[in-house]
Amino acid sequence: MVLKMKMPTGLVLALAALAGCAGQAPVSMSTAAPIAIRANTGAVEAAPVLLAARDFMPGGIEVGRGAIPNLVGAPNVAGVFDPGPADVATHAETQALRYSVAHPGIRIILTATEGEYRIVARRSAGITTITDLKGKRIGTLPDTSADFFVHRLLEHNGISTDDVIIQRVPIADMANALSSHAVDAIAIWDPYGADAARAIGADLIAFSNPDVYRERFNLNTTADRLADPDKRKEIVRFVRAVIDATEAMNVDPSVAQMLMAERSGFSIGQVKGSWPHLRFPAAIPDDLLDAMMVEEQWLAERAERAPRSRQQLAGLIDRSVYEEAMALDTKQ
Repeated sequence: MVLKMKMPTGLVLALAALAGCAGQAPVSMSTAAPIAIRANTGAVEAAPVLLAARDFMPGGIEVGRGAIPNLVGAPNVAGVFDPGPADVATHAETQALRYSVAHPGIRIILTATEGEYRIVARRSAGITTITDLKGKRIGTLPDTSADFFVHRLLEHNGISTDDVIIQRVPIADMANALSSHAVDAIAIWDPYGADAARAIGADLIAFSNPDVYRERFNLNTTADRLADPDKRKEIVRFVRAVIDATEAMNVDPSVAQMLMAERSGFSIGQVKGSWPHLRFPAAIPDDLLDAMMVEEQWLAERAERAPRSRQQLAGLIDRSVYEEAMALDTKQ
């Protein structure tokens, strides 16, 4: 049996006053319910999001593994992302464009990371210049940012995708597919691209051009969530946390790299090896809309639908959240 004793009211008040005098003054905390954050924790691009949630939000916020489907209740990739709702979710701009056809309330509110992609190829397949890719088998994931990168880089060099053979290769099989000669080249984000490059060693030749295309790994939410004052406040606070985490990470990436390795299951060597191919702007790139216009044309053609106008695509980018986050007094 547990005896419950009522403490005198005066003693309660005295202890509370004593506790209030000890140490530093308490930091102002939000009383709003924490928002649900989903990120692709299997992508090194998620590093600033994970760091922000753990170290730059009061009390920390748990980040579940997920993406834009968690925002809109769409079917997710089984075995890759976990089910459940989200208020903010990461994804490349390719997927924001794809899902926003059926869910026009999707909003891009920050580019956390930019990724430089490469076509990783085997010299022994007779590839010494990019034009030698004609007739060759290129492994990638269809309808992803990596697939779009292949299309753009080939087009930029006067090569039609009809001149090559695009093959679907599961992401975990990229390195083996290349080294076993099942394909002649692959295109995928790191560390899978770097793993494939390492697997073929001195046989490697790679092609890249970030001016033609670079991945924008964004924070996304929805217009409905931004219209909710309490959720908006928390979303703005989280965006500011990502900005602050990025500033610290760009000075010393070691903490974020270790956290990324822990959450992703990649080795620390894989994470560090990916870093030179990533940038962490924590901003809204000036050319984001221009890039989305080009990508929209590609996606619309593949889906056999009419492309949306520039005005329609501009509505998918909400800069106000970033502006409010930058104006936020983090000392409050």
